[in-house]
Amino acid sequence: MSFEEKLARLAVRVGLNLREGQEVFLTAHVEQLPLVRAIAREVYRAGGVAVVPFFGDDELSRLRFELASEAALEYAPEWLYRAIGERLESGEMARLAVVGEDPRLLAGFPPERVGRAMQAHARAYRPVLLPISRFATNWTIVGYPVRSWARAVFPELSEDEALSRLGEAIQVATRLDAEDPLAEWTARADELSARARWLTEQNFHALRFLGPGTDLTVGLAEGHVWKGGWGEARNGLRVLPNIPTEEVFTMPHRERVFGRVRATMPFTLNGVLVKGLEVRFEGGVAVEVRAEEGLEAIRALLATDEGAKRLGEVALVPADSGVRRAGVLFLNTLFDENAASHLAFGQAYSENLKDADRFAPEARKARGMNESLVHQDWMIGSEEVDVLGVHEDGREVVLMKRGRWAFAV
Repeated sequence: MSFEEKLARLAVRVGLNLREGQEVFLTAHVEQLPLVRAIAREVYRAGGVAVVPFFGDDELSRLRFELASEAALEYAPEWLYRAIGERLESGEMARLAVVGEDPRLLAGFPPERVGRAMQAHARAYRPVLLPISRFATNWTIVGYPVRSWARAVFPELSEDEALSRLGEAIQVATRLDAEDPLAEWTARADELSARARWLTEQNFHALRFLGPGTDLTVGLAEGHVWKGGWGEARNGLRVLPNIPTEEVFTMPHRERVFGRVRATMPFTLNGVLVKGLEVRFEGGVAVEVRAEEGLEAIRALLATDEGAKRLGEVALVPADSGVRRAGVLFLNTLFDENAASHLAFGQAYSENLKDADRFAPEARKARGMNESLVHQDWMIGSEEVDVLGVHEDGREVVLMKRGRWAFAV
């Protein structure tokens, strides 16, 4: 079985757990057509009724930022996103994203132009983002190599060698090198779900991260729920939202984050590479931000709305995760966030709040849930970072020691 066939089968059968009669909204890069075709074959074999593909292209993206008018940069097809969002909300359409793009796609373009376009897209895309964040339907994300991404990850190799190496690394990170990848992921998802249940039962008041340049206390929302491994979509399907996934995650309290934190890995933000990020929080708000590279892109993100300056997710990932086993800095958030514990600016996931549907928006906010047009992950874990669970009475429990789990399930 080829790389594409194995990944397509894993994405459709385990990631989406596609139900007969569903259609699939699929986004991909034009170079990822071999995988898209394999996914389509698997969708129809599983009883799906349609694959609705939308393709992106590096050169088309650059042309927009190079030539489009100011008004064009601030345009986004809201009509399209509303229609897609309605189908996702119904649960009749599944969502599958294939990621893989140039990490420095927009390097060199004026940050203010990039920021305006980012914000316009975020506002228009909200009808699609909300059903995903609410788990209204089954969705998953997988990665597949493209040449520009491979060149960025392996600049010392020829283009063909880089593409081959990146494909090999993706297969390791997604456990496609296992004898039975579907069984391997079923076992891994079971373990992550067990860790999430244990953490929920502890009902910690906060988490504390300690490491070089980091002393951060992340208060947790009232009634927070940890998730990881399997996800339960509202249309009744059990899914694996990200492939690979190595995280357990929950909801920070939007007003109870204090201290300093230093990112431990570079990450990409809409085609801009961000390196050396350092943030200071007061009362849940990022009040001081520094970066060695990509600072203007971060500032543009945080200016999107009031919630963009606050946290919507905190996730724990062991430093010996399967993605780390690949031994590659992927420069892609899907992979790199599963190599290290991380935070996310912006929108929180309602699945991380107990009985979220029973509360009005203001009541969810009072319990700590953050809302925003954006959701941006960034990594803060490493083998030099410890994580403590803090009870309301101040008692502390070591959850991670030097980046590795300190409790068994």
